[in-house]
Amino acid sequence: MRVYIDANAELMGKRAAEETVKQIKEAVEKRGECRLLLSTGASQFEMFDALVTMDAPWDQVVMFHLDEYVGMSATHNASFRKYLTERFIDKVHPKAYFFVNGEGDVEENLHQLTKEVRRAPMDVALIGIGENGHIAFNDPPADFDTEEAYMVVELEERCKKQQMGEGWFATIDDVPDRAITMTVNQIMKSRVILSVVPGKRKAEAIKMTIEAAEITNQVPATRLREHPDWILYLDEDSASMVDRTKLEQIHNH
Repeated sequence: MRVYIDANAELMGKRAAEETVKQIKEAVEKRGECRLLLSTGASQFEMFDALVTMDAPWDQVVMFHLDEYVGMSATHNASFRKYLTERFIDKVHPKAYFFVNGEGDVEENLHQLTKEVRRAPMDVALIGIGENGHIAFNDPPADFDTEEAYMVVELEERCKKQQMGEGWFATIDDVPDRAITMTVNQIMKSRVILSVVPGKRKAEAIKMTIEAAEITNQVPATRLREHPDWILYLDEDSASMVDRTKLEQIHNH
């Protein structure tokens, strides 16, 4: 595990984007393409702003993403498909992309998506951490046991409040009750995981993720500590509650 703390979200986003491009180039050189798994949400804005301006072999990148709301159209303001189309796909035009689709026959959609996901490991996975310590929509207590690639979950109250707080929904009642998420075990199969986590609102989650005495599904992000190549990107705000000596020990371990 490596940890980087930058002064603000813009510097942090740029640093994470540079590492993402480095990993993309390495994967293309070794395997002929890069399988890239992307997070969404307000926490990723600065990273995407930097990433799409960088020189990378985008025509050899195959994009996947983590989650989507059940029953939400791709034109809804809060849709992660819309988010990725506008902030990534329309900017860099990757070789291919596979969406999580929560409309229509969800079971069949996930069956087809799982086949694509399991063709090979993700080379680079950008995995955010939520205010409740979730990764993707694996809210606490997260399912650490399922071997499915994706599953339908009920969204926890604090998770819903985060979605509203970020401005995606006008009221908490507008936030869907259910979503599709990539599972924790599937995320952990990625070759490299980069977590871009800015902002004061994430400080408590970062403290819990780093300082929890053990890996626990009550703080799903603690599972990332078991990954052999996890890089955590923070700004001064998101790092404000964590014990810096603990961070230094982890970074130098």
